[in-house]
Amino acid sequence: MLQIQQLSKKYKGADKVSVSNLDLKIEEGEIFGVLGPNGAGKTTLISMLCSLIKPTSGSFKINGLNYSENKNELKQLIGIVPQEYALYPSLTAFQNLSYFGSMYGLNGKQLKEIILHYLEKFGLLEFSNKKIEVFSGGMKRRVNLIASILHQPKILFLDEPTVGVDVQSKNVIISHLQGLNKQGTTIVYTSHHLNEAEHFCTRVAIIDHGKIIIKGKPKELVANHKNAHNLEDVFIELTGKELRDHV
Repeated sequence: MLQIQQLSKKYKGADKVSVSNLDLKIEEGEIFGVLGPNGAGKTTLISMLCSLIKPTSGSFKINGLNYSENKNELKQLIGIVPQEYALYPSLTAFQNLSYFGSMYGLNGKQLKEIILHYLEKFGLLEFSNKKIEVFSGGMKRRVNLIASILHQPKILFLDEPTVGVDVQSKNVIISHLQGLNKQGTTIVYTSHHLNEAEHFCTRVAIIDHGKIIIKGKPKELVANHKNAHNLEDVFIELTGKELRDHV
């Protein structure tokens, strides 16, 4: 589903690259976790794969389509849930979803039925005509997710999809993501919640300084590190305990 070859990104004026000659293959139907400390290159990688920013060098293919030659076609295949809320606060949930759905060519009765279906599934139907600005963080996260799946993408990119939400919202989000995956959607996911990633992902890659330092199935990574009891132990062993605050 996703093939990355020697992908790199260096921002203008930066001293170091954010992503460095990265190679990766993700199979169709996987839930793949991209894990790393602050500033490791996770969001930059996701942004390149979603065509939000241009790579400095290298290439990638999604479902056999090359980024440089098939940019518009690729955008129809993907869904993205960004780290920040990508919603219009002065519009209602229904209005937001109608707008995003129309961008994917959905309209009329079909779009309305899809929106109402997902609002009900995510426990938001009674709030469909309320403005986003009055929603809690968990409610905004759920609307953000719905906006990314209205067009049934083949691959879904999620950048910290459960950050800052209550336990109930997190469980709803994870449960529905697992359901989407069972229906055939490949998921690429970044998170700082390592316990969540350990149980949610079929495979993970830990990246640091823009490079993959290890990848594999969570249970196998834990088993292969003698002193590790969970994925967080593996993460700390490989990336260190030093603080990674950055601006």
